[in-house]
Amino acid sequence: MAETADYSVADHLRDGRTIKIRALCPDDRADMLAAIARTSMQSLQRRFFAPKKGFSESEMAFFLDIDFESHVALVAQIDEAGRPAIVGGGRYIVVQPGRAEIAFVVIDAYQGQGIGTILMRHLAILARHAGLKELIAEVLPENNAMLKLFKKFGFKTTSQSSSQVTHLVLRLP
Repeated sequence: MAETADYSVADHLRDGRTIKIRALCPDDRADMLAAIARTSMQSLQRRFFAPKKGFSESEMAFFLDIDFESHVALVAQIDEAGRPAIVGGGRYIVVQPGRAEIAFVVIDAYQGQGIGTILMRHLAILARHAGLKELIAEVLPENNAMLKLFKKFGFKTTSQSSSQVTHLVLRLP
């Protein structure tokens, strides 16, 4: 959707600072790599379920080539020393008609400031607007912050959950 590809809004962190939430664009490659470099191995493992030191060209293409229909991605951008910096991102990928998987990552220095909540809120708005009926997520059981965020939005644990991964689902009105 063209309007989703142009999505851009100002929001506010818990401390009142302004943060920009906008659609990811292909020109974000260098800023995405910079954000990944600022993210701890533990945070990357919580997001990708495996140790990640870097990304292949095909992985980078997957993360940056967004169609804004079956794959929607937003970035959280904040002003650092007069320059916008990507400090987090979230996306959903349609896995079945009406159903999409959602995931986030926030660089460590900005965790706990409400960025995941802001990204979730905006992705849910876009998902509803796109006519999606359900969002699903997979979270490592030890990732308490992400589990808490999803539960705050009404996600429910499913019977598919195990000791290795918690499966969550949110039915969209």
